[in-house]
Amino acid sequence: MTATTRAHPELAPAQAEIVRATLPVIADAVDEITTVFYRTLFGNHPELLRELFNHGNQAAGSQQRALAAAIATFATYLVDPALPHPSAVLARIGHKHASLGVTADQYRVVHDNLFAAIVEVLGADVVTAPVAAAWDRVYWLMADALIDLEKQLYIEAGVQPGQVWRTVTVTARIDDPAGVAVFRVRAVDPADELPGFVAGQYISVGVRLPDGARQLRQYSLIGAGGDGTLSFAVKRVAARPGCPAGAVSTWLHERVAVGDELEISLPFGELTIDPDATTPLVLISAGIGATPMVGILEHLAARDQGRPVQVLHADRSAGTHPLRARVLALVERLERAEVAFWYAEATDGAHRGRLDLSAVPLPDDAEIYVCGGDEFLDAIRAQAAAAGLPAERVHIEQFTPTDWRLGA
Repeated sequence: MTATTRAHPELAPAQAEIVRATLPVIADAVDEITTVFYRTLFGNHPELLRELFNHGNQAAGSQQRALAAAIATFATYLVDPALPHPSAVLARIGHKHASLGVTADQYRVVHDNLFAAIVEVLGADVVTAPVAAAWDRVYWLMADALIDLEKQLYIEAGVQPGQVWRTVTVTARIDDPAGVAVFRVRAVDPADELPGFVAGQYISVGVRLPDGARQLRQYSLIGAGGDGTLSFAVKRVAARPGCPAGAVSTWLHERVAVGDELEISLPFGELTIDPDATTPLVLISAGIGATPMVGILEHLAARDQGRPVQVLHADRSAGTHPLRARVLALVERLERAEVAFWYAEATDGAHRGRLDLSAVPLPDDAEIYVCGGDEFLDAIRAQAAAAGLPAERVHIEQFTPTDWRLGA
């Protein structure tokens, strides 16, 4: 599934000058602005916090940093035409929004509360009418680009905007020794048969917690798909401030069995592989970051075309490695695949310590996919750069909101 945004007109010259002049002020205060924005938004619309936003990301501040970074990145691009178009930023946000069922009218709600926060933080003497008009233009250029992208994603999914949710029945559950539960689901209504998916995509799962809040989380799809079912893997998440004991993952692990119903979205996700490519593929993961790699391996195994594949994974031990047996079985099915594991508690056949790209010969023309925690991604990104791997061939997936100011 692919989608592109239309080209949008640039800022008027006078507005561009205003944005360029005020960008440092906005950038310095953008974290405070977004913190005030979310406080204002949820004060005016508490249903959004209860029904849509991730409590854990809010408590950790990652959602605020992601919004701040996206706005700053987009504004910087508008006033510096030499910079590349922030298409990766928009694609990641657009697919996430589509998986949550975000619709165009919600951008007006965000706008009104965001600009109220800007005025509250910077003051009316800074946010004059011309400054407000210029930044209003920045916001709507970015919002319109996302609305267009999300509209196209809904068209490709064959649904009306926001109508992505399906009620499904759990038809199978497999508990992996590493503490991961794999759920296979099928639509309750045969008329809503679940579609196939592109390797690397995910779904959102919505659950109603004991306090009445509806919480949404994204989970990578595994399995070949295409038979009217979808499968996804869930690992228990450690407690975080404001989100004790990984509320959604715990709920799924402790309460969901075969025959139970769930609410899921249709598949979305921009970080997918080209199904017809023949160039070498390197899949690098840590912890539960293994799950999108399993989905890719399942896809390759279903239509093995002899593509060279290297699977590199880091974990605490073989016992904590999610879906390890499944990975090894899939690699055995592929003609030209090999694995290398790094464990802090090394066992026979595994490297000891942190994953080290210099220990593995990587083809110069390889497409490299990486998924894991933030620190792991930073380490692999640095290793890839040190090895001279072209940045455009290193594709990063992470489960937390992305701070684009850090090159994530």
